Amino acid sequence: MSTLTKIDPKTVADGLKAGRFHLIDIREPEEYAREHIGGAVSIPLSSVEQANVKLEAGRTAVFHCKSGMRTEANCSKLAARVEGDACILEGGLDAWKKAGLPVKDNAKAPLPMHRQVQITAGSLVLAGVLIATFVHPAGYVLSGFIGAGLIFAGVSGWCGMANVLAAMPGKRTA
Repeated sequence: MSTLTKIDPKTVADGLKAGRFHLIDIREPEEYAREHIGGAVSIPLSSVEQANVKLEAGRTAVFHCKSGMRTEANCSKLAARVEGDACILEGGLDAWKKAGLPVKDNAKAPLPMHRQVQITAGSLVLAGVLIATFVHPAGYVLSGFIGAGLIFAGVSGWCGMANVLAAMPGKRTA
């Protein structure tokens, strides 16, 4: 797997101001809509295969995600989509914020789907335990069913709960 050079947030911020860098956010659209670095272009990892980033002469593509893990795990795929030099924002958006650099946020944007799933699954597991404790032991079946569903989603990559949540009017993603 090819690796991309890591660049610290301060260097990226300076390079953006000087026009040397082209910042590319590979998080999913609802994550980007909720919070992103000003000037970053959204090219989600899920659609990066269709992207072909053409840079002006003298500019370098800088990829980032939330923590840097997604970006690092997909270096080869990302580097292959850029005509020119590319690197990674070390530590991603989390490191950018930790360095005290500004972000654009929109608290009204939908929560990212993985957070919606976590909230719903956690609530259902808790409800199952409470039902089992105070009403009837069969409540554990609900908790077990949700746990099995989460294991299946992790192994297969398909999450039924995410599909149901995405179809709900109040939970639609951006």
